[in-house]
Amino acid sequence: MGVLASAQELLTAFIGLEMSSISSYVLAGYRRDSLKSSESAMKYFLLGSFATAFFLYGIALVYGASGTTKLTGMGSEELFHSTYFELGLAMILIGLGFKVAAAPFQVWTPDVYEGAPTPVTALFSAGPKAAAFALLLRIFATVPAATHFWFWAFWALAALTMFAGNLGALVQTNVKRLLAYSSIAHAGYILVAFAAVTFMARDGAAEAGPAYAAVLFYLLSYALVKLGAFTIVSQLGGTGEKNLSLDDYAGLSQRQPWIAAALSVYLLSLLGLPVTAGFFGKFYIFKAAVNSHLLWLAVLMAINSIIGAYYYLRVIVVMYMRESSAEAAAAPHVGFPLTVNFVLAFTVAGTLYFGLFPNQVLNFILQPTLLGR
Repeated sequence: MGVLASAQELLTAFIGLEMSSISSYVLAGYRRDSLKSSESAMKYFLLGSFATAFFLYGIALVYGASGTTKLTGMGSEELFHSTYFELGLAMILIGLGFKVAAAPFQVWTPDVYEGAPTPVTALFSAGPKAAAFALLLRIFATVPAATHFWFWAFWALAALTMFAGNLGALVQTNVKRLLAYSSIAHAGYILVAFAAVTFMARDGAAEAGPAYAAVLFYLLSYALVKLGAFTIVSQLGGTGEKNLSLDDYAGLSQRQPWIAAALSVYLLSLLGLPVTAGFFGKFYIFKAAVNSHLLWLAVLMAINSIIGAYYYLRVIVVMYMRESSAEAAAAPHVGFPLTVNFVLAFTVAGTLYFGLFPNQVLNFILQPTLLGR
């Protein structure tokens, strides 16, 4: 993932993508005695192979049109009128769209997230997605033709992805699947910022820098929250991950108040409430959309945030306002080892700190050298 995020040459990016993908297929099927885990690994492998083929063929077309695989060498004016270059960029976008779970390439996400071991799901929801978004951002910062071609593609992808994620999450009763659809929705919010970046950067607007920063800040806050939330789900799931339904979380505030409070912080951050990192993440993206005159996309983002409030608050209501079932009350206390508590403390502290003091991160992100510009 580090190779993928830092690549400034497409074949290096492909190597990083393959290393990350193959490792992910193995991790998804890590619980070999579980049929769901094996099924998720197989689905991830088959669909991921198609996405990788698109990505590699896109690289071939881009190379054929530009004569180079280095991103810094693709600044020629002739590429703005090259059909092969445009088609190659479209295929690269399809390949990376699979990795970030953007609609309509998101169909693998709920099944893979549910079937994979929950700690692995925590990694999937944060690491590979952030690395793929970082590569997309690097392409935007380096290749002017990509910025020119991809504006409407990102507009449509953002709208589709937000609705696919939020509407799918409304009907979920399994917490892992709910968080999986939530991940799809948040990919849509990030794509709103990408649409804003394309709109600003193609005219050389000075506001493009803050739009880049909005993407990276959102990725940071999102990764912290998802890591913490899936860590809690993993511990509460128990042996064989059987306790994953919403009913299993009823009365959690009475049985384990600190765990319920931590999970509430994560959910409120995903919702975008003030004092959490998620609030500023959504605020900066919304501001970038408005500044780039993408008012309809900003309206769709606001509508989807309202839809998301229902299923995030539903989990909190279940934890705090419903009594535990007799079976759950009689079950032994779920222990949280020291290392797990450290992860939870770190992610909660980070979520609250970045929600109160976002400027330090933004000032660091806005350094010109970070994106190679």
